[in-house]
Amino acid sequence: LVGATVDRFGRLDVMVNNAAIYTSTNLVETTPEQWNRVIGVNLTGFFYCNKRAVTQMLTQAPVNEVRGRIINISSQHGMVACPGDLAYSVSKGGIVQMTRQIAVDHADDLIVCNAIAPGKIITGKPGVANDPDALDYSRRRTPWPRLGHPNDVAGAALFLASDMASYVTGTNLMVDGGWMAG
Repeated sequence: LVGATVDRFGRLDVMVNNAAIYTSTNLVETTPEQWNRVIGVNLTGFFYCNKRAVTQMLTQAPVNEVRGRIINISSQHGMVACPGDLAYSVSKGGIVQMTRQIAVDHADDLIVCNAIAPGKIITGKPGVANDPDALDYSRRRTPWPRLGHPNDVAGAALFLASDMASYVTGTNLMVDGGWMAG
């Protein structure tokens, strides 16, 4: 992915890491296989992508005082516990901390690293996230008068990828309609 981008464009300016799988289990119910699969995709995958991106960005000359920007998609579940959400929440909390660590470790290298933590975003994907009771709860719990849309997350990513966010690093930007504020 990084190699193909550099071959085509000559450098890697922005890397967005966005992958997630979910298992709806608590500690006792979670099997080692479920744990390893969720952590593997949601956290270890981000580790490898971030490592490759930073390695490439270190070879690049800065543009507008930045060698490159990384945006990791976390989740509000990385900030607050949710019943039956062990592996997913732990993986997303790990992404938040990984983001902060990369930001601190590579600030002197002029590499910016931030995360976006979506709240309830209506994506149309099947499963427990679109259960009518879950949607009703999310609507009542979210202060903003609607649930989120993919464009809400995309707008946050565009901001963090732009020069307007040149002094923003190590942040986990909540895109949750005020859920975490209330």
